[in-house]
Amino acid sequence: MKTFPRLILALAAASTLNALAEEKVLNLYSARHYQTDEALYANFTKQTGIKINRIEGKEDELLERIKNEGSNSPADVFLTVDAARLAKAHELGLFAPVTSKTLETRIPANLRTADWFAFSKRARVIVYNKSAIKAEDVQTYEDLANPRLKGKVCSRSGAHPYNLSLMASIIAHQGEAKAETWAKGMVANFARAPKGGDTDQIKAVAAGECGVALSNTYYVARLMRSTKPEETKIMEQVGVVWPNQATTGTHINVSGGGMLKTAPHKEAAVKFLEYLASDEAQRYFADGNNEWPVVAGVKVANPALEALGKFKADDLPVGSLAMYQVKAQMIFDRVGFK
Repeated sequence: MKTFPRLILALAAASTLNALAEEKVLNLYSARHYQTDEALYANFTKQTGIKINRIEGKEDELLERIKNEGSNSPADVFLTVDAARLAKAHELGLFAPVTSKTLETRIPANLRTADWFAFSKRARVIVYNKSAIKAEDVQTYEDLANPRLKGKVCSRSGAHPYNLSLMASIIAHQGEAKAETWAKGMVANFARAPKGGDTDQIKAVAAGECGVALSNTYYVARLMRSTKPEETKIMEQVGVVWPNQATTGTHINVSGGGMLKTAPHKEAAVKFLEYLASDEAQRYFADGNNEWPVVAGVKVANPALEALGKFKADDLPVGSLAMYQVKAQMIFDRVGFK
């Protein structure tokens, strides 16, 4: 009879040890591919003693992996860029709702949902060739569809999430009909078929291959901070406009993440998400990868972001960007924005 209570105590002790062991490991699946994030993760481990096991890959590959692993998945947290990709994880039923006063207090309501959170922001700006285009002629996204820019617009693929999210915001603000008219005008103004990434668009504008293009701000800031003579020269040729400052504000997209429903280390996962909302982590995002913090009042020391200046950001809820993604793609397909 005496053995039974001892067994219960032994099992309780083992359970406690397992719980403690759980807190010391976090399995992270990340589609963020920035070397500067290394310091971010190392600092979390230093602060908490929780070791991060990280698997990096493309968004769709990681989502498929998590889905295939099912209840046996070791993943605790999924991080990625773009609201649409975060929404896709939600739609697949991969995220678990997180209750955290820290996250609710620090992250603005329009930059979070019930089960995923934005941790950094990037804006979609207009870049123009200063010797070929007047800044006053490209003050809004709508201006890019004006016939006076015929043959002067460069773009990356319409199928890319950055452009789909912008289109989704236009649908949310103006409706499908006006959004399609804008897309038709953009296509009519193309200097060449869409190709390359945002940095390629900036280089094409500087070279005079086109007069104007769209880019996420961290690509612009990266070139602004470069010490390479050829990249310094590129930025001498290019001007930057914050679009739609008199109306909705400049379109914002995000990088973020959430805890997975099958996370084996849930307590560590919540700690990690809360850490990403800390002042220290927010500064890593800004100073390391030229993104803006989502937490108000965080002071950063990034000369490029300071040079770009302050701007009015679109406060459309990030969930709305996901809501109109399919319609955005359908419109781009109809108008030939490939």
